Amino acid sequence: MANSGIQLLGFSLSLIGVVGLIVGTILPQWKMSAYVGDNIITAVAMYQGLWMSCAFQSTGQMQCKVYDSILQLDNALQATRALMIAGIIVSIAGLGVACVGMKCTNCGGDDKVRKSRVAMMGGIILLVGALCAIVACSWFAHNVIRAFYNPFTPVNTKFEFGAAIFIAWAGSFLDILGGAMLAASCPRSKQVSKYPSKASPHPPSSTKEYV
Repeated sequence: MANSGIQLLGFSLSLIGVVGLIVGTILPQWKMSAYVGDNIITAVAMYQGLWMSCAFQSTGQMQCKVYDSILQLDNALQATRALMIAGIIVSIAGLGVACVGMKCTNCGGDDKVRKSRVAMMGGIILLVGALCAIVACSWFAHNVIRAFYNPFTPVNTKFEFGAAIFIAWAGSFLDILGGAMLAASCPRSKQVSKYPSKASPHPPSSTKEYV
């Protein structure tokens, strides 16, 4: 069975990963304005996230506005929202299941084999949640790259990656690493001996009668 230290390390990495997913989802810096033109002088930096858009002034003030209606957003942003929320919920559920099955907890009884299976199931759930978050981040990044290199996109409306998407990516990979460690808690099947048991040293007595 897996070592309890590996389970504890996997749970800790997954917990940090889930915190990273939550922070990355909330922050508005998923993409930031990219000034790629010549002789562009501006005092405003634009940020756009999953829930709001912000303008950063040269004075150090930031003004943010929450998106008015979900129906006004494009399908890609709505899908990214849904996948990130699903990844966070599934990952939190995986943490709860893994906590029950870890060796260092008293939950779930004293059956070590059953607890290891529960911890393995929690790790698999964490992997599914991390996969949802990675798909969301990669899809959002693909749309940013495609719009950046689109020749029909105006120069002053081009965006590049912000800090929030990197935080979400880091949280996803930590979630995957921790989930993989917990999934390694699969109990080994009992080894069956390939050799038959030793025969009795005394040969069986014959029932034949000789004349």
